[in-house]
Amino acid sequence: MSSGMEAAPIAGALGAELHGVDLAGGLSDAAVADIRRALLDHLVVFFRDQALTPETQIALARRFGAIAIHPIARGRDDHPEIVEVVREPGEMLNWGSKWHADTTGIESPPMGSILYARAVPPFAGDTCWANLCLAHDTLSDGMKAMLGGMHAVHSTGAPGRYVDFYKGMRAFDAGESEAVHPVVRSHPETGRPILFVNRSFTRRFDGMTEEESRPLLDFLFGHSERPEFTCRFRWRPGSVAFWDNRCTIHDAIADYWPARNGGAADKRRVMHRVMIEGDRPV
Repeated sequence: MSSGMEAAPIAGALGAELHGVDLAGGLSDAAVADIRRALLDHLVVFFRDQALTPETQIALARRFGAIAIHPIARGRDDHPEIVEVVREPGEMLNWGSKWHADTTGIESPPMGSILYARAVPPFAGDTCWANLCLAHDTLSDGMKAMLGGMHAVHSTGAPGRYVDFYKGMRAFDAGESEAVHPVVRSHPETGRPILFVNRSFTRRFDGMTEEESRPLLDFLFGHSERPEFTCRFRWRPGSVAFWDNRCTIHDAIADYWPARNGGAADKRRVMHRVMIEGDRPV
């Protein structure tokens, strides 16, 4: 890389740690270009031992595009661009603990997200990502031909679920929104076809009922989540993940229970997330 960064892949399907960069130090144009290239090559990139403030995290995200405001989860009072993702001690779930791409229930889902670990348990709470380009490429030719002309309805879900299940999260007083997206979209930069469905937000195929859609959707969800299409990242304080939301799904694993070995279920997990605006899938 021209900036001196080094990329170390962490799995065969996707994911790489980038070494030799201080994200808070003001990135050169060459460093931004290298991170963009690495993101296109690896779909999700990770950084260790970073020291981001809310201001520097927002400034970092703006080097890659305009900030997107989450349609449901309310940001911090002092920095509304940042959603503070909190798991309180004793909670069974992580916010995001189901395979999904971020906020696909809106017309133009985010291009990507930058997630910064401020406090994490000593173990448990890893996050997995899956490669939706690879998920598409490994379908049969007949399935690809059929899906190529289909669209699916995505929904954000009711805001109340954030309040009901996650004590540390806050929701806007907004209604549920829906958007219709192609089942197979093209990546706007690489041109690669992407299987653009996810278990959390894709409800049904356009023109079909949920009952009619369920068998094929269940197959596609299970196919896209196959272990060989994934990578897994172990968080430490100061770790950063930056993923391409157009061609990945992710799952924040809620594996704190049963409580044992003195250390995960009773620890608070705090992450800061900023989203970057994307385009309408085509």
